[in-house]
Amino acid sequence: MKTIQKYPYYILLFTLISLSFKCSPNNDTVVNPPNQPPAANEVDFWLTKANQSVKLQKQNAILAFGTTYNNYPSIEIDPSQTFQTIDGFGFTLTGGSAQVINQLNTEKKQELLQELFGFTPNAVSISYLRISIGASDLDEAAFSYNDLPNGTTDVNLTQFSLAPDITHLIPVLKSILLINPNIKIMGSPWSPPVWMKDNNSTIGGSLKPQYYPVYAQYFVKYIQKMKEQGITIDAITPQNEPLHPGNNPSMYMTATQQADFIKNYLGPAFQSANITTKIIIYDHNCDKPEYPIAVLNDADAKKFIAGSAFHLYAGNISALSTVRNAHPDKDLYFTEQYTASTGSFDGDLKWHLKNVIIGSMRNWSKTALEWNLANNPSFGPHTPGGCTTCKGAITIESSSNFTRNVGYYIIAHASKFVPSSSVRIGSTLTGNLQNVCFKTPEGKTVLIVLNDGATNEIFNIKHNSKWITTSLEAGSVATYIW
Repeated sequence: MKTIQKYPYYILLFTLISLSFKCSPNNDTVVNPPNQPPAANEVDFWLTKANQSVKLQKQNAILAFGTTYNNYPSIEIDPSQTFQTIDGFGFTLTGGSAQVINQLNTEKKQELLQELFGFTPNAVSISYLRISIGASDLDEAAFSYNDLPNGTTDVNLTQFSLAPDITHLIPVLKSILLINPNIKIMGSPWSPPVWMKDNNSTIGGSLKPQYYPVYAQYFVKYIQKMKEQGITIDAITPQNEPLHPGNNPSMYMTATQQADFIKNYLGPAFQSANITTKIIIYDHNCDKPEYPIAVLNDADAKKFIAGSAFHLYAGNISALSTVRNAHPDKDLYFTEQYTASTGSFDGDLKWHLKNVIIGSMRNWSKTALEWNLANNPSFGPHTPGGCTTCKGAITIESSSNFTRNVGYYIIAHASKFVPSSSVRIGSTLTGNLQNVCFKTPEGKTVLIVLNDGATNEIFNIKHNSKWITTSLEAGSVATYIW
C-alpha cells in the first residue's frame, strides 16, 4: 500500500490563494492577453493643483478612449459646434514690465523671453500682448508722446516722439518679435497729452472737442512710428477704462463722446492714411454693457469698429454675450484683469480660470489677457497714485533671478496649447466642471477643465462616441490635448 504524502494545511491554502489571484478578472494588475500590446496613451494631460504641489506639469497617466460604461458625469465634445476664432492669450507688457525685464542680465532675459513667447517644449507661447499708448499707471512716471511746457500746444504734432519708450518698451518688443514675429499687439492710451484735455492734468478730465482731429492724428502717428520700429499694431482702443477718471494717468470719455470721436475723426483718419489697425471700443468693466451697445448703435461709428473690449473688476462675464446679442457682427475681446498682492494662489487660480479664461471664451471673446506681465518684489514701478497691489505674472527678483506667479499659470494653461487661429468648439458643462474646448489649426482638440467644487471629481471626456475617465482635485485645473 502506497503512503500518501501529506502537505501541511498552510501550504495548500497558500497555493489555492495564489492560483485564484492569477485567474481573477478583478485583480488590479492588468495582464494583457498574448500578442496584445499594452494600452497606448491618446490624451496628453497638463495639471496645476490649487495647493501648488503641481504647477503646469505633464502627467504620466495613460488616457485612452474606450466605450466601457460608467456612471460618472461626462463633458461631451461637439466639433460640429463652432464659435469664435481665437486671436490669442497673454498680458499687458507695461512700461514697468519692460523696465524690470531689462534689469535681467542678457542670458537670463533671453531665457525668460524664450519661455514666455517661444515654442520650445518648456515655453508657454504667449500669443497676444497689450501695451499702453504713452504711459499706464504701471510706468514709473506719467507721460505722453507729445508733452509740452504749460500753456503751449502742437496741433500739427511736429514734436511727437516715441522717445519715452525707446529705452525699455520698444527694445523688449523687438526682442519678442524676433522670437514670435506673428504675435498680435493691441495699444491702449491711459491719457492723451495734457494740453488736449480740459483740466490740463494726467488724471481725469476729458478731451477738448477742438482737439478731436488732432488726437485722431496722434493715433495715426503712433501706428506709423511704431511700424517704422518694426512693430505692427493690430488693434487700438480709444481709451483705457473711460469711466474711471481717478487713475494716474486716466481720462473720462462717455459713450457719446467715443462714438463722436470714432465716426467723425478717428475712423476717417485711419481711412485716409490707409491704416488697417482695428478700432475696438469701450475697454472697461462688464457692469456697463450699455456703453459699447450705445456706441455700436451709432451706425456711422459702427462701420469703423471691429469690436468691444472688457475688464471684470465689476459686473458679470456674460456681459460679453449681451453685447454680442445686440451686435452679432462685431467681435469681443477680454483685455485686462489683475491678480493682487493680497490674493492667494488657490483663490486666484480658480476665479481667473473660471472667469477670465473659460468665462470669456464661452462668451465669444477672441482674447483673454491678464494685466501686468512683470514687476519687482515691491509691485513696482508705478506712477504716483498708480496701482500698488497689482502683481505681475513674473517677479524680477534680481539681475539673474525671476519667479513665476499665479497669473503665469492662469494664462499658460491656455496659451501653451491654444495658438492663434484656433476655433472654439462645443463642450457641455456638467456640475462643478467648468470647461472650454478648442480645435487648433493643426487639428488637435484642446479641453481646459476647472474643478470649481469643494471635492474631488471623477468624470468622462466624451468625443466621437468614446470617452476617457479622469479626475481633478477641488480647485485644480487641467488642459487635455488629443
